[in-house]
Amino acid sequence: METTVKKLAPKPARRAFSLGDLFRPHEPIPRRHYLLTVALSLLLIFGAWSILTYGKFIHPEYFLPSPTQVLSTGWRMIQSGELWEHAQASISVIIIGWLMAAFLAVPLGILMGSFKVFEAFLEPLVDFVRYLPVSAMIPLLILYIGLGIEEKIAVIFIGTFFQLILLVADVAAHVPKDLLDSSYTLGVSRGRVITSILIPATLPGVMDNLRITLGWAWTYLIVAELVAAERGLGIMILESQRGLRTDKIFVGLITIGLLGFASDFLLKFLHRRLLPWSPKAG
Repeated sequence: METTVKKLAPKPARRAFSLGDLFRPHEPIPRRHYLLTVALSLLLIFGAWSILTYGKFIHPEYFLPSPTQVLSTGWRMIQSGELWEHAQASISVIIIGWLMAAFLAVPLGILMGSFKVFEAFLEPLVDFVRYLPVSAMIPLLILYIGLGIEEKIAVIFIGTFFQLILLVADVAAHVPKDLLDSSYTLGVSRGRVITSILIPATLPGVMDNLRITLGWAWTYLIVAELVAAERGLGIMILESQRGLRTDKIFVGLITIGLLGFASDFLLKFLHRRLLPWSPKAG
């Protein structure tokens, strides 16, 4: 009888969406409105670009190439294989350097944020190195490692590792202590608390920080390929700058942006699939 009453009970009416909801903090909006806003943002960017170039407001053309000029240059580079050759070289450097940084920084960051002894041991060195400009270390890296791909991977590693370890430590340090104390009260062992409570609680924040540092890794690309690079999007942009080929510069920048967007989308997808307990997984 109780089950029948529940089935017959009317569902509460859903409040109609209004334009004012667009400006309410943390208020979800319909997906249709979200996609329309994204399209409007892109339209404004390309509209302004088109007006400035096709309207001849910027002259000469090498200061700002038109969208069609950039597209035609990019298509020629795709057909010749030049763009893929440069992109492949950069992707390998980014992935290897960033993965090495992530595999070391994540466990060390969790230890540093969870145990004061590790914080005291690691934080002075990490704080010191993270303020050093990576470009200033290139002469030493060339001296110690050489001019091969290892030097470029080291630039990406240094540029992301010391920042990531502090971000992960901050996430681990903000896991509620009441959550850990409650587990001890229920008789859970210390090792089980670490593996079953502490680490799962930090993983959503860790995934967000991995997305952030992967974006930083792409920004270090030109620095990594500054010296003695033969292939890569960074060296392609630098060589195009010397020849005032702004169309190729735009092709390189757009390619980096698209690759970064794709990697960000992949990490968001993995976040939702691998961490179903995360608030962002819903």
